Amino acid sequence: MPDALAATATASVSLGAFELVLIALAAVLAGLVNAIAGGGSLISFPVLTAVGLPPVVANVTNTVALLPGYGGAAAAQRSDLLGQRSRLLLLMPAAALGGLLGGMLLLLGGDALFGSMVPWLILLGTVLLALQQRLRRWLLAHPHASRPGRLERLAVGPVVLASIYGGYFGAGLSVILLAVLAVMLTGSLTRLNGLKQALALAVNLAAALLFLGSGQLHATAAVVMATGSAAGGALGGRLASRINPERLRAGVVLLGLLVAAAFFLR
Repeated sequence: MPDALAATATASVSLGAFELVLIALAAVLAGLVNAIAGGGSLISFPVLTAVGLPPVVANVTNTVALLPGYGGAAAAQRSDLLGQRSRLLLLMPAAALGGLLGGMLLLLGGDALFGSMVPWLILLGTVLLALQQRLRRWLLAHPHASRPGRLERLAVGPVVLASIYGGYFGAGLSVILLAVLAVMLTGSLTRLNGLKQALALAVNLAAALLFLGSGQLHATAAVVMATGSAAGGALGGRLASRINPERLRAGVVLLGLLVAAAFFLR
């Protein structure tokens, strides 16, 4: 009981108008970045910790708040899922299980463990984002049409492992999932990307449902962030043709490195 009360207390940290404005702006920027280049969590999560939320509360709130963005991305690519029903039935439960396990590890480990890992997790997410386009070019240059169908069943294990990471932290999850799918499955990168979006949604939905009852969610910050990220995503969709995604990605990578360095110095 005392632990539960403590968790509720940390999740109800009082945020003033200035902090909420910062969170909203970070969420708008995160939504815009996710819509164009990816890596929005490298912006929104550090801001949540900067305004005073404990690491676990910040991560839980970030996961729940950015869930609508994953839903929108999956819905936008639903046409790429046609003919992949068997894959969805096989891999979505694996992704949801991994997301649930990752979320449980986050809650059970607490702030001390997660806080010590945050710099490394941010650094990992930053490196994955930096390598995203190089990995994409490699995948395009190495078609996987000859992969045997039995590898689909073998993909369950790697998907679960990637999803555990996604439920625990999440930055860079899309890059990991796409790499796993492209190596293990047949099909064009466009179709595999649609499958990746569905799996990422399953991971974050499972983790978010767990987090809703954890006492570690800052509800006010989550609502503000969800609204801001939705607005940023819509704005990003409109500006996608005007903003160079490579330059935007480079900016987010630089920011991620600076944030990781700041956390290491703590």
